[in-house]
Amino acid sequence: MTEFKKKAVVLLSGGLDSATALAIAKSAGFQCYALSFRYGQRHSPELKLAERLAKAMGVVEHHIVDFDLRKFGGSALTSDMAVPKGRAMEDMSTDIPVTYVPARNTVFLSFGLAWAEVLGSFGIFIGVNALDYSGYPDCRPEYVQAFQVMANLATRAGVEGQGKLTIHTPLIEWTKAQIIQKGIELGVDYAMTSSCYDPGEDGRPCGECDSCLLRKKGFAEAGIPDPLYVKFGMSE
Repeated sequence: MTEFKKKAVVLLSGGLDSATALAIAKSAGFQCYALSFRYGQRHSPELKLAERLAKAMGVVEHHIVDFDLRKFGGSALTSDMAVPKGRAMEDMSTDIPVTYVPARNTVFLSFGLAWAEVLGSFGIFIGVNALDYSGYPDCRPEYVQAFQVMANLATRAGVEGQGKLTIHTPLIEWTKAQIIQKGIELGVDYAMTSSCYDPGEDGRPCGECDSCLLRKKGFAEAGIPDPLYVKFGMSE
């Protein structure tokens, strides 16, 4: 494979999973182009971390795309609806929570697809996970597979047979603890990531939303202190 074909677009939110996906893409030899989104999310402090991660992890180019999903609402992340706090783990995968943002990953992957086609890239990395996650329908393997089929029907490169685009989901079957262990192995600084759906203006995690609870569970099972909590002087 040529260097031209070793380019990859990495969807980088500033969260734990996307930072690990970026590290995995780099370790696999891809030249990484990071793409983040300011879409009206209440947890926008993550974007400052995405910028820091992109620089620290040596991406070739990083863009933040702006659009406003608050115009539609429909999610606790893009409206004034309250973010659920203190839910039991067994409740997190039994229904689709109000933190689900309608069509978010479809929109993100569509932007990633557009940039990949311009770059001549045949790889997009996304840090979706189907085990330790909050019940989102667009984090499932069948969703990713369907998008990949569509992507190869929708692009010039696919139609002209220049190559087949692959949506890489290296974390999709891993527990949060396995993701963290892999990231530590690859040198990810998790103090530079944010997982919280309802953080303070300084990025301090609330510690009680679904995403915070899943992150706590992952670090506890991995037997590693969360450097983000150490950074803020918080107990886990």
